[in-house]
Amino acid sequence: MKGKGIAKEPEIKWSDLMEFKKSFIEPRPKQSEQGFQNVGIDTYHGKASFSNKNIIQIGNNFLEGKYILIATGATPMKLNVQGEEYISISDDFLDMNNMPESITFIGGGYISFELAHVAAKSGAKVRILHRSARPLKGFDTDLVDMLVKSYKESGIDVRLNMPVNSIEKKGEILIVHAGKNNENSFETDMVVHGAGRISNIYDLNLNKAGIDFDKKGILVNEYLQSVSNPAVYVAGDANAGGIPLTPVAGMEGKIVAQNILEGNKTKPDYSAIPSVAFSVPPLASVGILEEDAEKQKLNYKINYEDTSLWYTSKRIGLKYSGFKVIIDKKTNQILGAHLLGNNADEVINIFAMAMKIKITADELKNIIFVYPTAGSDIKYMV
Repeated sequence: MKGKGIAKEPEIKWSDLMEFKKSFIEPRPKQSEQGFQNVGIDTYHGKASFSNKNIIQIGNNFLEGKYILIATGATPMKLNVQGEEYISISDDFLDMNNMPESITFIGGGYISFELAHVAAKSGAKVRILHRSARPLKGFDTDLVDMLVKSYKESGIDVRLNMPVNSIEKKGEILIVHAGKNNENSFETDMVVHGAGRISNIYDLNLNKAGIDFDKKGILVNEYLQSVSNPAVYVAGDANAGGIPLTPVAGMEGKIVAQNILEGNKTKPDYSAIPSVAFSVPPLASVGILEEDAEKQKLNYKINYEDTSLWYTSKRIGLKYSGFKVIIDKKTNQILGAHLLGNNADEVINIFAMAMKIKITADELKNIIFVYPTAGSDIKYMV
């Protein structure tokens, strides 16, 4: 918007931003624990592990349960590169008192694309190193390409096909050695892990409890109960068959509670769950990708367009935006929706609702939305 009514960009003061963040986050653990205690739930602090099929050890405490819920979340995966001890994780980034002059993100997933723009807008020189040709897997390729162009134009150095091989420290500077033949070296003040997470289950002594698991997490049945130990239920990122999103973890927790209290009656429904990379602009997705429709040999049509010249984008100077909607030719049901642009993180919820309750593309087109809003563009997408 510079030159279109905005004289200069607002300036970010990182230390003040962090203090504001802390005002939301710091009281939360104490409030949550107090809430548990108020309703008679005992809380323990420490590293937990199984000592038996239905016994958990925490320090000197042994807790026996008729049922045990594993909801341990995810942890950054090991990269197994020399100098891994110099790599920071997203928690470290979000606890920084000051923004360093330069940051290098390893991996092209949610964490890197979300935090990279925060760092760049806060004054850092930012680089993303991604090992393959396709970052942000799980999102539409064409829209990801648009987003990468946007990032590069905003000054973020996105390098694809650039696997990281090692990190060395020279004084206060870190040197990242990367490339298929180790032909590239990048100097940086900070290296942040953004190369994916895995289930945080591998120090729980699952074998002692007879709990089957694989590299994705704990194997469960349709009721989120361990396939090998019926005393154990699983919710969130520890579930091998789930979707690693916060609202999904909440839904699974509720289902586990129902099944423990009432018997196995309730199953999770993973259909029409939207996901968003909170990049700038945001990238959103629900349903199947174009490549999925092709593999499944579905009878479908695709509506795809660059929307940078639509008024929704043009009025705020947004150069990169677009959508792709996949529709079943026979039933007119929406099979997938993929959005890049301002308010994509809100508009995707409308597509998710339409898919969940089986509103057809024609029915969605005939709904009158407030104009001018991002939602009012939906009729042109379907």
